[in-house]
Parts: sequence; C-alpha cells; structure tokens
Amino acid sequence: MPDSTVQTPEEAELARLMVDTLNLEMNVDDIDPLSPLFGDGLGLDSIDVLELALAISKAYGVQLRADDADNETIFQSLRNLNAHIRQRRPA
Repeated sequence: MPDSTVQTPEEAELARLMVDTLNLEMNVDDIDPLSPLFGDGLGLDSIDVLELALAISKAYGVQLRADDADNETIFQSLRNLNAHIRQRRPA
C-alpha cells in the first residue's frame, strides 16, 4: 500500500506551482499532500487563494470560483485541490 503522505507526480507539479506562485519559502517536497492549506498547515490566506486560483486557471484551464460552496473541501489540502483540478481539467 502506498504511503499517503508522499506526493504523486501530479501533486508535486501542483505543489511546484504553489511554491512558485506564492513565493513560499519551502521545498516542494515539504508540502504534505494531506496537510491543511490554511491555518496550521501552509498558512495560506484568502489573497493567496486568489493568486493560486489565477495560476491554476492559466496552467490547467480550470476555473476556481470564490462563491463555490465546495471551496472549503477543495482547498482543504494539496491532495483535494489536485483531485478537483484533475476532475475538471479540459481534455
């Protein structure tokens, strides 16, 4: 059984986008795919999410909306965000 705390290649790609977009002072590998993106996790705030949503739109063609009722779940972790992008990414 794979280690659930190890990033998949797609999660690593998204983590790189996050680190680069938000100028995070950490290595991509340091982002636990199950840790919260807000609060005690990465400590992102609403401005970070706006920047990240724009970068995701450019990189993946997936629109993330501020009024989406599922945002709390979508942005819960790197793994959730990656899964959301993969489900909605244009073919």
